[in-house]
Amino acid sequence: MRVITGSARGRRLKELEGMETRPTTDRVKEGLFNVLQFDIEGRKVLDLFAGTGQLGIECLSRGAASTVFVDRRPDAVSLAKENLKLCNLTDRARVVAGDSMEFLKSVREKYDLVFLDPPYQTDLLETAIAHIARHDLLSVHGMMIAEHPVDKTLPTLSAPYRMGRTYRYGKIAVTIYHRDGDGEAEA
Repeated sequence: MRVITGSARGRRLKELEGMETRPTTDRVKEGLFNVLQFDIEGRKVLDLFAGTGQLGIECLSRGAASTVFVDRRPDAVSLAKENLKLCNLTDRARVVAGDSMEFLKSVREKYDLVFLDPPYQTDLLETAIAHIARHDLLSVHGMMIAEHPVDKTLPTLSAPYRMGRTYRYGKIAVTIYHRDGDGEAEA
């Protein structure tokens, strides 16, 4: 795992031991950030189910205003902090140790970009997507980026939320949800 571009370009990130955490592959990450490259600078980011923190770190490296990292595993939280320090990005980062769904229930701010990459064998992805939309946690024109198995069907959402494009990378897919402006009727 490495940072693709920006202030921490080329830095190798430390990885978690074992198979409990499945990091986003370089191929998926490169494809995803090619899509998002113009939507990161100056944005508030939430990296839910953060693991090593690689997605949020990539955003900070590319000029995001701030990133909140959330993970329940103490070893993941420690490693995310270590990776942030390694990349000199701690000044715009906050790492939260705790359950991602409990964090969503308590959050009082809106985010421009939300990364969702929970364990595949759970219903956490669908639950997080529904909660974010129901409580309107995305800012106007914000995006939710959901990584999932290619054969998983994700929920459609009510306005002002809408499902955008799904990108496929072998057995992995990334679906982007958008939050339209209030009163907008976007196609």
